[in-house]
Amino acid sequence: MAHALLTSQGAGPGLIDTINDLTAELNLEQIPLIGEAWVYQVFAVVLSALVAAYVVKRVLDHLERRAERTHNMWDDALVYAARRPAWVLIWSMGLMWAARITANQMDEGLADVLDQIQRILLIVLLCWFILRLMKQIEKRLVDPRYREKPVDQTTVSAIGKLLRASVIITAALVILQTLGYSVSGVLAFGGIGGIAVGFAAKDLLANFFGGLMIYLDRPFAVGDWVRSPDRDIEGTVEHIGWRLSRIRTFDKRPIYVPNAIFNNIVVQNPSRMTHRRIYEHIGIRYADIGHMEPIVHKVREMLKEHEDIAQDQTQMVFFDRCAPSSVDFFIYCFTTPVWAEYHRVKEDVLLKILAIIEEHEAQVAFPTSTLHLPDPLALRAEAQPSERQGGPESSKEPRHAPEGSNA
Repeated sequence: MAHALLTSQGAGPGLIDTINDLTAELNLEQIPLIGEAWVYQVFAVVLSALVAAYVVKRVLDHLERRAERTHNMWDDALVYAARRPAWVLIWSMGLMWAARITANQMDEGLADVLDQIQRILLIVLLCWFILRLMKQIEKRLVDPRYREKPVDQTTVSAIGKLLRASVIITAALVILQTLGYSVSGVLAFGGIGGIAVGFAAKDLLANFFGGLMIYLDRPFAVGDWVRSPDRDIEGTVEHIGWRLSRIRTFDKRPIYVPNAIFNNIVVQNPSRMTHRRIYEHIGIRYADIGHMEPIVHKVREMLKEHEDIAQDQTQMVFFDRCAPSSVDFFIYCFTTPVWAEYHRVKEDVLLKILAIIEEHEAQVAFPTSTLHLPDPLALRAEAQPSERQGGPESSKEPRHAPEGSNA
């Protein structure tokens, strides 16, 4: 057998005679499988797979180094996505080829099974490659290193989830078709079963479509500060899933909100404010009412000259009302939407207003009460009425004896 194999490979007569002599001396023909041609074929296939895996690894390493020097996001994603599936493809195809050679020597029926397994492996590997590629593209679409204007994280996540679900479902249907199942029957069964599942999982489906509406309408995105006046919900959005969303409150507690709730409540998104409003009432004493007009005029000038106040937005400073213990004016203006910066600007504006009031020798009013008391002399007179009336009786009437009585 070895002689025939070497002759078919074009070996010279001298080499063939030498190998025959060595085989005869070692008695290798008597060892099981050594004399079988398919054993050499399996060995050659495994060796070829090993060499191919090494070559592909070197090629991908070279392509990865070249891709890192470019700003194109597609080449990096392709190389990364192809690395592991390519390695698995080479070894799986090599092992399948070796298994087919072995199966031909044992049972012809195994060849059909191996063909099905090979097709399923190809479908799974292709699906794996596409999913890895999509994942890398998602990361690069939101990365400012690859795009001057990164795509919104929520939009990318929603589209990616839909595409991944489509790829997985398509791959599953193709695998079922490969195994001999009728895809049309599976789809028909899924339609009938979907009705029953719809009744049984009504809340789950409501949350799913609620998440879909969030992805489509985009009332908020990951990283936004949201709050609802209808529910005790306020914090930063950390994750938007198909069933629920995770919101981190300002005291770092996580809140898990089913997506269906967002269809029935009002959601405010302060993160998308263009400006923040400063609206305050400030009161001075009634004794300083003569200084109201110059104070209001000076505050208007201060706001117009303030570099952190939005000059393209409404600004108002007016005497507003006569309160119980003060005369009030109000300020109305807009500044940056950044929360911490807003409070810094507001503090600066209020301090400057207090300085203006002090500059005009006025004072900020505080709640006071006036108690009107009667004349102290009148109180003293009321406390001593007997002094004006002569005091109590000083004597009593004398007692007389009745007439006609004897002394």
